[in-house]
Amino acid sequence: MSTPHAVVIVNPKSQGGAVGRRWPEIAEAIARVMPFDDVQTTGPGDATLLARRALASGADRIIALGGDGTVNEVISGFFDEQGQALSPEATFGLLPYGTGGDFRRTMNIPRALAEAARVITSGQRRKIDVGRLSYRDSAGVARVRMFANIASFGVSGVVDRLVNESGKKLGGKLSFALATARAAWSYKNQRVELVFDGEASSRVELTINTVAVANGRYFGGGMMVAPGAEVDDGRFDVVAMGDFGFGDLLRSGRRLYRGSHLTMDKVSHRRAQVVEAAPLDPGSVVELDVDGENLGRLPARFELVPAAVWMAAPAHAAQGA
Repeated sequence: MSTPHAVVIVNPKSQGGAVGRRWPEIAEAIARVMPFDDVQTTGPGDATLLARRALASGADRIIALGGDGTVNEVISGFFDEQGQALSPEATFGLLPYGTGGDFRRTMNIPRALAEAARVITSGQRRKIDVGRLSYRDSAGVARVRMFANIASFGVSGVVDRLVNESGKKLGGKLSFALATARAAWSYKNQRVELVFDGEASSRVELTINTVAVANGRYFGGGMMVAPGAEVDDGRFDVVAMGDFGFGDLLRSGRRLYRGSHLTMDKVSHRRAQVVEAAPLDPGSVVELDVDGENLGRLPARFELVPAAVWMAAPAHAAQGA
């Protein structure tokens, strides 16, 4: 059997299980544009393992079909457990079909599957930066996770936990909306310290609602939290939503979606290649969010790896697709 040229990693549970139900129809639409082999995930973490296996088998295009969580897992599969690249010349592709489409927006990937597949077959690709997150999981075990879009901490991590506890019984978007409202109402802002690029003089203490360490621009289902972020500039955009109360969040909602919030009094923004974050009270639990998944808690180290992965994408990122 010949080595597959392209492997599509399919999350059948994406968009409330619609991918699994419609897979024959979806596969036919993709096959009209390009030949591929497919493998399907069965649970959390599968996409990472499947991507690693596909790369080991010689596949040179690894394609995620699903939402932002699937993108995150497949990107992680381009690296080993220590964050070292497995196949530097392989290309990552995205066929968007999920509840969230935040990374798709940044990368200007078409929504339509056939059009997204044509981007992959066109040969258009660009090197993108990837974040390496070192953190502690809920059991206190040291872990490493890669991410292409945004990692954050604060109320965003609480939202993830509430959604996961609910099992998305009401569907992805509604579950996230209800969890966001519950978390925003009950969350007590926390005190953290941040150090940028290892410089002691950069250390700041902040009361935060959420801090986004952004490679991409969007998170939370279309919020343009980091409007100036570029995926190939070698720096994170670090956006701290400070001592926001529930009323502040309601009033600032539209500004977050438009990306006009950076000038607000309670918002701070800076750029760095390395961000170290820890709770000021060692006993505090400040929860992490990585593309909709609650992985663990602070302390954590976010390091940007420049030009880490080839991605099939148009030459320029979107300004608000």
